[in-house]
Amino acid sequence: MPSDVLKALTDRTEIVELTAKYCWALDTCSYDALDNVFTADATADLFEDLVGRDAIKARIKRALEPLDGTQHMVSNHVVTITNDTATCRCYLQSQHVRKQESGGSNFIVAGRYEDTLRRTPDGWRITHRVLTTMWTDGNPAVAGGGPRT
Repeated sequence: MPSDVLKALTDRTEIVELTAKYCWALDTCSYDALDNVFTADATADLFEDLVGRDAIKARIKRALEPLDGTQHMVSNHVVTITNDTATCRCYLQSQHVRKQESGGSNFIVAGRYEDTLRRTPDGWRITHRVLTTMWTDGNPAVAGGGPRT
């Protein structure tokens, strides 16, 4: 296999895995693991504009801490790599659970993540993330009135 093809496949695999690492960090409440997902200067639109990895982590923690559990899943990745930058689009579905919530304990958010990434000395990292909700189901009160992550 030519080295450029191998490099492209390796890069794509690393980027797709990065999106899964994001999900695992959220679902295990391992917010510091997001240091290995985002650059320090990353920005995001997660229902509010965020500047810096610390702001992103704080926003996620604030949204998820009141919950009893979450399960985030990503699929259908489309990755485009140009030298040391890349874009990745993928679908997401996230289940949010708050057991004592009146009106039902589950809230599902389905949508997509659109990421811009940069190759760093430590591997690929997200420099900008946009979350777009496509549909929801269940009790929005579980997530404080609406979709959160």
